[in-house]
Amino acid sequence: MKILVVGGGGREHALAWKLAQGPRVEKVYCAPGNAGIAGQAECVAVGAEDIGGQVALARDKAVDLVVVGPEAPLTLGLADRMAEAGIRVCGASAPAARIEGSKGFAKDLMKKYGIPTAGYAVFEEYGPAAEYIRSRPAPIVVKADGLAAGKGVLICPTTRDAVEALDQIMKARAFGSAGDRVVVEDCLVGEEASFLVFTDGRTIKPMPTSQDHKAIYDGDQGPNTGGMGAYSPAPVVTADLHDEIMERIMRPTIEAMAAEGCPYKGVLYAGLMIGENGPQVLEFNARFGDPECQPLLMRLKTDLAEIFEAIIEGRLSDVEVEWDERAALCLVLASGGYPGGYEKGRVISGLDQAGRVEDVMVFHAGTAERDGRIVTSGGRVLGVTALGPDVGQAIDRAYTAAEMISWPDMYYRRDIGRKALRRLGV
Repeated sequence: MKILVVGGGGREHALAWKLAQGPRVEKVYCAPGNAGIAGQAECVAVGAEDIGGQVALARDKAVDLVVVGPEAPLTLGLADRMAEAGIRVCGASAPAARIEGSKGFAKDLMKKYGIPTAGYAVFEEYGPAAEYIRSRPAPIVVKADGLAAGKGVLICPTTRDAVEALDQIMKARAFGSAGDRVVVEDCLVGEEASFLVFTDGRTIKPMPTSQDHKAIYDGDQGPNTGGMGAYSPAPVVTADLHDEIMERIMRPTIEAMAAEGCPYKGVLYAGLMIGENGPQVLEFNARFGDPECQPLLMRLKTDLAEIFEAIIEGRLSDVEVEWDERAALCLVLASGGYPGGYEKGRVISGLDQAGRVEDVMVFHAGTAERDGRIVTSGGRVLGVTALGPDVGQAIDRAYTAAEMISWPDMYYRRDIGRKALRRLGV
């Protein structure tokens, strides 16, 4: 079978890499792809948000399956357009993708169906939002309602900070049209975890737990990014908590989406806060997380194409999804200055050496090829991902490989996985 992966980041490299291992897969295309994905797939220069171009490409290549990686094409209706064209596609429909595309929609859904989340209010005008902020105790969270590449959530220690965040979103338009509406939330306290599932709209197959690291600096300091590293499993989610999350959050959410007339099929990701009041939802994503996708797919043993086909056909209950018992960790190597401004075109060295480390895969995110050399082309550049018998050994392997890679101004956090070690008493 022939498969098209839509996107060009680290998540899409992991998807292309895993799909290419399928026994029935003869060809993988990726659009637009990147320099690393070119090792597993034929990259085609069609933008992920070029809906018409992606449909035309799928037709031209006569692909048997389309897998949509990023959130933006889903919210723009790419899965719907593929289905209308008679092309088999795994990805949430545009109505279902609102669970990520509009934080207000997701919060209203959770409130209506009793899914645990923080108190909130949604605003379309600056004045009422500022007045509400001043009426609430700090800390407080201000979010752009729409898609902002993981950067539209501002955690504000003081009321003044929250008003400044509102200024940034609604007046300075830091996130463009994503800030047409804002969600102002109570700030939840605890430890974050990521909980992802495969679902065909009825059957739900949970993936192993994982934990992302959003902040740019060690100790979860500094502004949020798209994610600086992730590991799986996340020991903060105990077996009892796992069951509670399934019964109080994931299952009710899938049932709620069906009841609202927008059944959810694909990968659903819940970003959770684990605190004194149990698990509460911070946000939903309508696709694999990035970088959570990388360690999760390193651990996946079942043919990923088989899972996606079962989701499309509504027979996920027939598939036994198996996982490697080992732990996995992804360490993101970023351009200096990210998530602010950064230089592109830096020559990357050490990739071959790092790729030879046992049980390590270097997934490319923001890379390109120039004159036969791999250069940086984005903020998050590489995801060095390692398997290990336990989290500690996965950490050691990932950092060992990362130290072999270099380019001017390369940056990465030094504490990815440390929370897991503390939880395990190591």
